[in-house]
Amino acid sequence: MPGRITVLPEALTHRIAAGEVVERPASIVKELMENALDAGATEVVVELEKGGCQSIRVADNGEGIVAEDVRLAFARYATSKIGTFEEIYQVRSFGFRGEALASIASIARVEMVTRRAPSPAGTRVVVEGGKVLELSDAGCPVGTSILVSRIFDPVPVRRKFLKSEATEQGYCLDAITRLALLQGGVRIRVSSPARQLLSIPAVKDISERIALVLGPDFRSQMVPVAGQRDGATIRGFVSRPEFTRSGTAQIYLYANGRFVKDYLLNHAVMTAYRRLIEPRRYPAVVLALEVAPGDVDVNVHPTKMEVRFRNPREIYGLVVEAVVAAIGPAPAPGRPESSGPAPQAGTAAYGDRIEEALKRYRVSSGTRKLFFAAPVSPPGTVFPAPPALSAVPGGGEGVGEATEREARPVSGTPGIEGSEPESASTEPEGGFSRLTYLGQAAGTYLVLAGADGITLVDQHAAHERILFERLQRRAVSGRIGQRLLLPEVVSLPPRDCAFLTEAAPILEEAGLEVEPFGGDSVVVKSVPAFWPPAEARTLVLDLIADCAETDRSLSLDERREKIHTALACRGAIKANRSLGPQEAAALLRDLDALSRAATCPHGRPLAIHIPLADLERMFKRR
Repeated sequence: MPGRITVLPEALTHRIAAGEVVERPASIVKELMENALDAGATEVVVELEKGGCQSIRVADNGEGIVAEDVRLAFARYATSKIGTFEEIYQVRSFGFRGEALASIASIARVEMVTRRAPSPAGTRVVVEGGKVLELSDAGCPVGTSILVSRIFDPVPVRRKFLKSEATEQGYCLDAITRLALLQGGVRIRVSSPARQLLSIPAVKDISERIALVLGPDFRSQMVPVAGQRDGATIRGFVSRPEFTRSGTAQIYLYANGRFVKDYLLNHAVMTAYRRLIEPRRYPAVVLALEVAPGDVDVNVHPTKMEVRFRNPREIYGLVVEAVVAAIGPAPAPGRPESSGPAPQAGTAAYGDRIEEALKRYRVSSGTRKLFFAAPVSPPGTVFPAPPALSAVPGGGEGVGEATEREARPVSGTPGIEGSEPESASTEPEGGFSRLTYLGQAAGTYLVLAGADGITLVDQHAAHERILFERLQRRAVSGRIGQRLLLPEVVSLPPRDCAFLTEAAPILEEAGLEVEPFGGDSVVVKSVPAFWPPAEARTLVLDLIADCAETDRSLSLDERREKIHTALACRGAIKANRSLGPQEAAALLRDLDALSRAATCPHGRPLAIHIPLADLERMFKRR
């Protein structure tokens, strides 16, 4: 039975609120950096000890805090941004609720030193467990420096949910990257006790900032985007259709300068790339949407990562039109790209896409009543204006999940020695190669006939298992790769470079030799024998997308298995790839040589057998 209702102590409510704001060290970095940017800083220095798990220091040259307000800065709901509820929807800064410092101080020790320009001396304050322990004058430069230590000491259970120091450091770098992309006029430096992690100078052209953060590869492939509709504007850059990624890690979307993960915006971007990129491939995107503050609700989530628009239909259309105008319209089904423009935005197919997105948008946003203030003039843009719009969006459905990148034909390989055979319920007696090959179904399944029925083999799952077993065997017997005649230099964000450096020994076992190449670049010297040498860059980028989130706390064998699984999946024959009889026969022979042939490394069955008795029942012969 529930007990009596009581009012929770203030210290406890602060810790509960901290759970909304401070999920991990990256949350602290994000909040402190946003405060620095709100203070007008042109230089921000971030220091991470043990990936931010031990301590975090953020120093800026912003305007600082008045001495009389220092204590108030750590009170809940204390803010200089708003005075009335209506002003919430006119705020242009990153934060306004005044919860960040109070929440951080409730789960850590915070030491802040701050000074405004007119003051001869600054102020030092130490807060721990939500209580002010020290408050005194101090000599310091103009700006604010905050040191957060003893993180999660008051709530040790939360520390157990943190991942390894390298992983948490990666999350911190992600948070900094998202903020850095649009803040071209701010110099940002990030370091650890061992080395400098990131150094981004201030720039005048935002495209230079994007190149510095995301790498020169993106800059060479990006095209400018610009659009305007009903007071809303969009500026930014998107990649050409031939430059894609296997995941969405390089899709950066902003609403009024704030990084967001919004289904509507993401859906609009993918609709613009419809039929221009392969399924399960994603563009690189940096887009900044500017609307009147009263037309977007940013207060629907504690971290402000989700937003709701007053006119989602217009926003959706604006994004699609602007991106399509930049990359060119998609070809209509059954017609070459040069045969004419894509369908108009008013077509039924295009309308269906909007309705689908809006339906999902309404469901995810909930039914709570929105409060919007009267619209105000749209704010200025942070991007230089590219050429005017000259095209209309394409119609049809969004990028689906059908075909995947084709791999090279299967070649016969010897069996794997020294392994004990293991029975598999789907493997026919005597092996797959003894059955009669009838052909492919749906360009994906090999159809085999035997005396006792029909067997269907998933060509991708089967080849994936074959490649995985080869990689596992090479981890013991030594790597076998193919050297590149011309090593490939790949520029990457700092977090991705750190992952490749850490995983280098495992990658080398598999034949993928990657070495640091100065700055945020690596050089690829060899690739696995089954991978096309010309696609070395694609392999590295796809591997990062698959494995960069791997928990560094996993054992060496677990990490090796995860990387081998990703490599095998990327190198295997894909669905909807036509195989000739000889290729199919080679695949089946390789499959018979395995000791474990029931599933692919992900656990999906690679073959299904339909007994003759079941077929006879289906045709009512029994």
